[in-house]
Amino acid sequence: MADAKNRFSELVNKALSGGPQQVSRREDRVVVLSDKDYRKLAGKQPDFIEFLLEGNLDTNGVDLKRDKSHARKVDL
Repeated sequence: MADAKNRFSELVNKALSGGPQQVSRREDRVVVLSDKDYRKLAGKQPDFIEFLLEGNLDTNGVDLKRDKSHARKVDL
């Protein structure tokens, strides 16, 4: 990890040109990959409006009633 930290620009360039790069710290490992590769792995994600229009939003247990109390007074 220290080597990756010291040569971060090189790590990013290799991820952009040569594919995912693995970085390890003792037993832990992470992968640095380009946004293009990430999007390929993640697949198409709906934008917020598409998400809402899909109708898969689980609002069970969420109180969506509007609070009808008057707004507080503000001194101007």
